[in-house]
Amino acid sequence: MRSLVHLYGFIKPYRGRAVTAMILLFFMVAADLVIPRLTQRVIDQGILAHNPRVVITTALGMVGASILSMVLALFNNYLSVSAAMGFGANLRGAIMRRVQSFSFGNLDNLQTGKLIVRSTSDVNMVQMMVMLSLRILTRAPIWALGAMVLLVFTSPRLALTVLVFIPMIAFLFWLFGRKAQTMFLRMQQRLDSLNNVLQENLAGIRVVKAFARTAHEILRFDQANQDLMDRTIQASQLMAVFIPFMLLLLNLAIVSAVWIGGRMAISGEMSVGHVVAAINYLTFTLFPLLLLGGMVGPLSAAEASASRILEVLEAEPEVRAAGSPKRPPHPRGRIVFEKASFGYQGNGAEPVLSEVSFTAEPGETIAILGATGSGKSTLIHLIPRFYDVTSGRITFDGLDLRTLDLHWLRSAIGMVLQETVLFSGTVADNIRYGRAEATDEEVRAAARAAQAEEFIAGLPKGYETVLGQRGVNLSGGQRQRIAIARALLVKPRILILDDSTSALDFETEIRLQDALDRLIAVSEKATTRFIVAQRISTVLLADKILLLDQGRIAGLGTHDQLLASNAMYGDIYRSQLGRPPKGGVEPRG
Repeated sequence: MRSLVHLYGFIKPYRGRAVTAMILLFFMVAADLVIPRLTQRVIDQGILAHNPRVVITTALGMVGASILSMVLALFNNYLSVSAAMGFGANLRGAIMRRVQSFSFGNLDNLQTGKLIVRSTSDVNMVQMMVMLSLRILTRAPIWALGAMVLLVFTSPRLALTVLVFIPMIAFLFWLFGRKAQTMFLRMQQRLDSLNNVLQENLAGIRVVKAFARTAHEILRFDQANQDLMDRTIQASQLMAVFIPFMLLLLNLAIVSAVWIGGRMAISGEMSVGHVVAAINYLTFTLFPLLLLGGMVGPLSAAEASASRILEVLEAEPEVRAAGSPKRPPHPRGRIVFEKASFGYQGNGAEPVLSEVSFTAEPGETIAILGATGSGKSTLIHLIPRFYDVTSGRITFDGLDLRTLDLHWLRSAIGMVLQETVLFSGTVADNIRYGRAEATDEEVRAAARAAQAEEFIAGLPKGYETVLGQRGVNLSGGQRQRIAIARALLVKPRILILDDSTSALDFETEIRLQDALDRLIAVSEKATTRFIVAQRISTVLLADKILLLDQGRIAGLGTHDQLLASNAMYGDIYRSQLGRPPKGGVEPRG
């Protein structure tokens, strides 16, 4: 139960409610344990003595004890639920904050589906156990211990009956608990798999339909669903066997107590009231153990879930903030790669990038070309430190990226990722995402530069049009232009466009490039641009073109320089645009 105990620290803000709930449990148990003693008095001093007054007054005392126990239970339930819900909210918040600190490498290992299950199903499982621990899990041992003490005082001989059965009950707890934890852990893993299949299917539903793979996806889901069902049935069957065994031992103990107590009452060693009270205390000793037996399943499931949550909370971000972070006093945007190499964790093949060296001067446009898998996106992901280089270094104005303030670095970079991601909300909210304080005019200016204003004006409510999840009610080109506007609005020192114009037509792309040139020309600060492109027409006028081949630099220079000296670049140019013109670069438009 180490994982569960480790997570109990998240209840600290609600510690007062939790402690009060546990104190109320002591008084509840005391009220419950008074009833067998009052039952003895009713029998011995009331019924057998033919004294109705004792029967009535004692019965009223029993009713009073029951009412007191009920009232205490109501307050205990309120405090327990309140503390447990607060615990769950704190835990979910901690998971969210931890995930936000992760680098891309962490997220590659902890997939989206797994993180969702840990933040929902696993947290709910642990939250339920916290609530039960403030009620049944704490009350049952106190109840059993108190009843055992009173049983010893009532009848030491009958108390020995309990001692015979307790080792057998403890062995059952150990045996079934050990098996149950493994089963519930596998069950949650199957839930991970099911959630991954479902998440992939919903995210790629258009691809599924386009390739007529509906039957295949249904089969994948059915297999994952069947695996989860099988594991759940196995865990439930284990608990279905455990509870009857516990009931058998409980009933055997009660039968033994009735037989021994009956013989003692017949021989005159004990009064009938004493026998009844002793059997009640025996039941009160064993019944909580039965309750605890019913908790073996939830407790094992909660321990399995807690270990999975700790896997997230204890995961160290692969990209760590500098101990004494620096910021360039007058940032200019000069980026230098110095023999930078990188390989994904667990990738047994060659490094994705090998000893890449080049310099991007402030205000320059660096175009990155290469075949699929050549490392283009990986290279630009190293600039905002989504990953850290495995050897070599990258500098920003002469300072190693690993020494810079990570928040400042990323705030100085405007980035449009290869996969356009928009959020639920208005068009203006999405453009303003990286700079919430931007004025409406600044939002419109960024949209104009990104060639988005025309289609935004045609939306039902213009900039206040609410977008669906991930911008589903926009075309691919429209989503890309809003993403570009979002990046431009932060007025970055470094602008990274990762194949972000692939959904735009040639004319719109030309207008976009011209608008970017004008925007940067009138800007008070230079903006260094990195453009990853598949179409060579996009990068003809770049200050430097970086040609990658299998993670290595295969060419570096201007269009004219590469066309004259680099065979690979010439092949790419001819395959896309035909024979190069005699005059060099083709004019735009």
